[in-house]
Amino acid sequence: MRFSDGMMPPRYPKWKFNPMRPLIPLFLVACLSACGVIGFPGVYKIDVEQGNIVTQDQVAQLKPGMSRRQVQFILGTPLLQDPFDQSRWDYPYSKRNGTKTLDESRFTVYFDGDTLVSYEGNVETSWDSRQDVEVEEGTPPPQESDS
Repeated sequence: MRFSDGMMPPRYPKWKFNPMRPLIPLFLVACLSACGVIGFPGVYKIDVEQGNIVTQDQVAQLKPGMSRRQVQFILGTPLLQDPFDQSRWDYPYSKRNGTKTLDESRFTVYFDGDTLVSYEGNVETSWDSRQDVEVEEGTPPPQESDS
């Protein structure tokens, strides 16, 4: 039978079923998920700083008996205010690069009513240097002499 005079050829599917065809999307998904586990090559991860940076200069200004407003003026708004324990303010700080923690510190201030009683934690010696200095409870750090 010849196809002429308005007769159409029989329809054949454009895409024949190939048993390897369903494996192509699975292979692509596997490749993309491997980039998430291994890390996409050539991607730069920035350092992310979160929290309050408390320096030794700020801690030197703290004196027992100060009000909450004065402490907040010196140290800034605390990142953590426990709603169940109003007598404690926490100033955490962390610096991370991806999932790796580069630097971490915590400074805690204690109040009795509205007055500062004591404080404790790690502080930064200055903005540029990242050396942790332990601060004893309620004791201001030693002052440096300029002579």
